[in-house]
Amino acid sequence: MKCPCNPSKLYIDCCKKAHQNILSVTTPEELMRSRYSAFVMANINYLQESHHSSTKPSETEKKEILTWTKSVEWVKLTVIKSTENTVEFKAFFYENNSLKTIHEKSSFVKENNHWVYKDGL
Repeated sequence: MKCPCNPSKLYIDCCKKAHQNILSVTTPEELMRSRYSAFVMANINYLQESHHSSTKPSETEKKEILTWTKSVEWVKLTVIKSTENTVEFKAFFYENNSLKTIHEKSSFVKENNHWVYKDGL
């Protein structure tokens, strides 16, 4: 299976490692890519694990995210710029037969000895 974050790689050689062990993630970009793949695969547990404790979605929001991510068709991820603790990206998906884009500059920090998503603009 190709990896959702980068179709030139296999999932087993890319995001699967992060999904099985978040401590294996070494950069914010790697975490962001693994989170995108988790959205595509509706891996809500990984999304929660990779989210900062201060901004983590509630149980109700978690269910809403799961429902939403299963309702859209993910197309591709484009990384625009990656720095020491931010990643700017575009995630493309179809929702209600319309191509939509999430364009975000995400910030990442270390918490409990691993990278986590803090917030995005």
